[in-house]
Amino acid sequence: MKKDLQDRVAIVTGAGGGLGRAHALELARHGARVVVNDLGGDREGSSAQQVAEAIRRLGGEALVDGGDVRDFARMEAMVEGAAARWGRVDILVNNAGILRDKSFGKMTLDDFRLVLDVHVMGAVNCTKAVWERMRAQKHGRIVMTTSSSGLYGNFGQANYGAAKMALVGLMQTLALEGEKHGIRVNCLAPSAATGMTAGVLPEDALAGLAPEKVSPGLVALVGDDAPTRMILLAGAGSFECAHVTLTHGVFVGDAPDAAAQVRARLHEIRARNGETVPGSGWEQYKLELAKAGFAMELAATE
Repeated sequence: MKKDLQDRVAIVTGAGGGLGRAHALELARHGARVVVNDLGGDREGSSAQQVAEAIRRLGGEALVDGGDVRDFARMEAMVEGAAARWGRVDILVNNAGILRDKSFGKMTLDDFRLVLDVHVMGAVNCTKAVWERMRAQKHGRIVMTTSSSGLYGNFGQANYGAAKMALVGLMQTLALEGEKHGIRVNCLAPSAATGMTAGVLPEDALAGLAPEKVSPGLVALVGDDAPTRMILLAGAGSFECAHVTLTHGVFVGDAPDAAAQVRARLHEIRARNGETVPGSGWEQYKLELAKAGFAMELAATE
């Protein structure tokens, strides 16, 4: 019987352990050929080599790449290597990441930049490396790894939270730009016990947060029937969806006391009855112009 992802070619970054390892193995179980990327993973006996061997023992096919996601040339070479071996690249899972947790006052700017560089520019580099190939083949599935730290905030994770919310913005726009080319882009926000969460969560909670319990959600985001622009939350076998919404708000116009009105009516502005999930950033413009008495169609261009 044909598997869901039979002969699809997937790249998983940061796949030497934790979530990346679980994702790579789950994709392989569903029939995908997998590039196991992990920094330094091309060294003999590395964790990435072990993941690739585990995939082969399952009867699957795997390549190992040891490139740094911050190095665009290496990511281009990784994509070209996968395409040379298997003829195409269908799936990109931007999973690589690091933590440098400290309260903002104690955090160095170097640690702030490093986290953004790995999470944000790493995802940008990998996505840029596959984008034109996916456009040409009229098929692509890209998953950004976001986090509740970005969506909702977490003490001591200003750098990580900023990076993870940036990936939501990247996903929103790439999903719009890729839609007509058959490219679907989503975010996955995992709750999992990995090397990155060691010492962050209590031991009794970690036991229920196996990375393997997140990966079924990933499979749902990369299949032929995958959604696009979804923020899927996953952990402990549970799955939820997050939305960036827009309330209806109020109109105060050019009133002399406009600032005072806004202050006095903040409870109305934040009221969630009638809120919407905008189709694009232009929805804010359209809503505000409509409340001001204008009616116009605004469209983004290619």
